[in-house]
Amino acid sequence: MRLNVKHLNVPSLDALDSWVEKQIFALANSRQIDEANVRLVRLLDASPAYQVQVHLVTPGPDVYAEGRDHTLRAAFSKVIGQLRGTITGRALKRAKRVKSNLNARRQG
Repeated sequence: MRLNVKHLNVPSLDALDSWVEKQIFALANSRQIDEANVRLVRLLDASPAYQVQVHLVTPGPDVYAEGRDHTLRAAFSKVIGQLRGTITGRALKRAKRVKSNLNARRQG
């Protein structure tokens, strides 16, 4: 997986970047991720000031999420929650479809 992290008005710190990397790689256990584009933004004249955007390039449809909050960690946590929900929702939908197809074959 290739990870691209862009910082806009947010300092690029090793601790921050490694935390972001750890969170994104944890998602790779649930779904294959070919590329992850993360954008960390601090809006100087807005409230809440921090915005996080994530675009995951995956086989099949890509996964997007965006969140804003008063701290960077809170905004990123919101985005990770959205991504997990989308990924698990798709997996559950796929499993339900397979189960339905198996039941239809047994009955037909």
